[in-house]
Amino acid sequence: MGTGNYTTVKEFIILGLTENATTCVILFIVFLGIYVVILMGNVGIIMLIRSSPQLHTPMYLFLSHLAFVDIGESSSVTPLMLTGFLKKGTSISVAGCIAQLCFVGIFGTAECFLLAAMAYDRYVAICSPLLYSTHMSPRICILLVGVSYVGGYVNAWVFTGCLLSLSFCGPNKVNHFFCDYSPVLKLSCFHDFTPEIIPAISSGSIIVATVFVIVLSYVYILFSILKMHSTEGRHKAFSTCTSHLTAVTLYYGTITFTYVMPKSSYSTDENKVVSVFYTVVIPMLNPLIYSLRNKEVKDAMQKLMARAHWWS
Repeated sequence: MGTGNYTTVKEFIILGLTENATTCVILFIVFLGIYVVILMGNVGIIMLIRSSPQLHTPMYLFLSHLAFVDIGESSSVTPLMLTGFLKKGTSISVAGCIAQLCFVGIFGTAECFLLAAMAYDRYVAICSPLLYSTHMSPRICILLVGVSYVGGYVNAWVFTGCLLSLSFCGPNKVNHFFCDYSPVLKLSCFHDFTPEIIPAISSGSIIVATVFVIVLSYVYILFSILKMHSTEGRHKAFSTCTSHLTAVTLYYGTITFTYVMPKSSYSTDENKVVSVFYTVVIPMLNPLIYSLRNKEVKDAMQKLMARAHWWS
């Protein structure tokens, strides 16, 4: 670093989604609105769960943490994106860039583990209802939440550790709207295949492990539902799973495309679109998915509103 014709890079320039001024203004308004919805929706879910005794169950404990990591992941990315729409070529220090990637990794990975924990919770509730209080005790729930955050921290440090081992000596323009791993890696001076392989193995292993838990849970759930004689019971079981399955399909589809598929199989522009989806759009959709399709959440919301109206 800093030898020969090279100078050590002290900051990166984030190129953003587009350079067209008119498009930037439109996107700024759109994504500012989305970010407000993300904050209001997810904070609302957390407050609703905390203030409603009927929602003090393992499923909604995981949902409240899912809302928290959605806020964290979006907040790690969206403010810089919004700045990029107003200012061409937003600069960020190398340390700030690596920190941003670290936070995105922590919250993004924690979401994978939380979705797997929610699938296991649905499996126990439907397949072993008599053992639910034992298998989903407060201690086990706290353990699963803790594992989610620790797993996020470990995976994030695999990515950031690989970047910290590299040197950057120019160019310093990141062709993305935030410091995602692949576009930053392309700017390093010299590196072997290790910084490409290790993060792919780490993220791939987590995706495979959590998907395995989710798929296995739902295979058992499906068999249990098919054995039910009551149509009402089947409908209730399906209704408790559809919201989670929708969230799983959206999230895992995008992160698999971004972090597991070979980089040569898609363009940078496609990567940007997919990244927007899992860092901004999905955190906005999750509160809507879990509130509009969940009877317990809607009932709790109505009771809370009725209580507020009574006090007023």
